[in-house]
Amino acid sequence: MKTALTIVFIVICIALIILVLSQEGKDNNISSTLTGSTDSYWSKNKGRSRDAMLAKITAALVVLFFVVAILLSSKWI
Repeated sequence: MKTALTIVFIVICIALIILVLSQEGKDNNISSTLTGSTDSYWSKNKGRSRDAMLAKITAALVVLFFVVAILLSSKWI
């Protein structure tokens, strides 16, 4: 059981690394900062964009990461 959880933990860690590195930074568009226009198609549809999907998956994996880490550190397993 502990071996299986360790393998799941490693897979979650690798997936988190890949997801975090594939997300764009918050300050990637300096031209909108200089011109002052922040309303764009992407800012209006944040919930449906690729970055929003990656952020939701990342949040779910972070929760799984902590749950598995707590299970691995517990004395029950």
